Order: sequence, then C-alpha cells, then structure tokens
Amino acid sequence: MEIGVLLEPEFEGNLDAGWLRIIAESVLAAQGIDPGVEMGVVITGEEKIRELNKAYLGKDEPTDVLAFAMLSGSSGEGELSFTTPPDGIKHLGEVVISYPQAVKQAREHRHSVEKEIAVLIVHGTLHLLGYDHDKPEAAHNMKSREAAILNCVEGKR
Repeated sequence: MEIGVLLEPEFEGNLDAGWLRIIAESVLAAQGIDPGVEMGVVITGEEKIRELNKAYLGKDEPTDVLAFAMLSGSSGEGELSFTTPPDGIKHLGEVVISYPQAVKQAREHRHSVEKEIAVLIVHGTLHLLGYDHDKPEAAHNMKSREAAILNCVEGKR
C-alpha cells in the first residue's frame, strides 16, 4: 500500500505523517483491500476545505472531511470493481481533512485531536471504498464499520 500524506505547512508540527499512514493502512487492511493500492491523505485549513466543498459539492461552508474517490463501481463491502491501470497500482483517491474543524470536533466530543483525525481518516477512507450514509441502512452499515475499525486502530499511535 502506498499512502501519500500532505500536511499544509501550518499543521506540520501537529501530526505525524507516519501515524496518518498507519491509520489509513489499517482501514484498508480491515476492509481486505489488496496491498496494490494507493491513496492520499491531505491535512489542510478551513479556507481550502471550504473552497473544495463549494467547488465539488456546491456547499459554501467549511466541513470536516471530503473524500474524492477515483474509482467507480465500489460496492462498500471491500470488493472493488475496476480495471487495473498499466502501472498495476489502483488509485483509490484522496481524503482531505480540515485540521481546524477536527480541533473543534475533538473539543465537542471531549477526546484528543488525534482521535478525531483518526475518525475522519476512517470515515473518508470508507467513502473512497464506496460506503455512504445517504440512507438509514447505509448509514448504519458505515457507522458499524467505522466503530469496528476504530477499535482496531486505537493505540496505534
């Protein structure tokens, strides 16, 4: 697995890129995803995530996490159906997280910023794999997977 991590300069001292990779890898492993994949995790600020949210979802407001999936036909069950590119690496997409929003949510949930970032990586990565929460049953399935994966990644810091 190849997990690219980009931390905007103002957040570089706040999080460890290696730890962010471990969380993303843990999600993929828990979902049984073939190791020949790559994805990106981006930690950015409120203004950038607001721009992305407006440009791609039509919402002119900041958010906590956005997932830009490169695959179509994801089933949400870890079974990815797509053609393997010539380089043999399956490009899942990017998970973009607002660090300031994660700080706010960590305070609201009364846990660490690191735990909130882990929650957002799990959530965003599941979106890349086809999970969604647009209907009650889908939301329940996604929440269940998030909880199970978070239990596995607790203590990997």
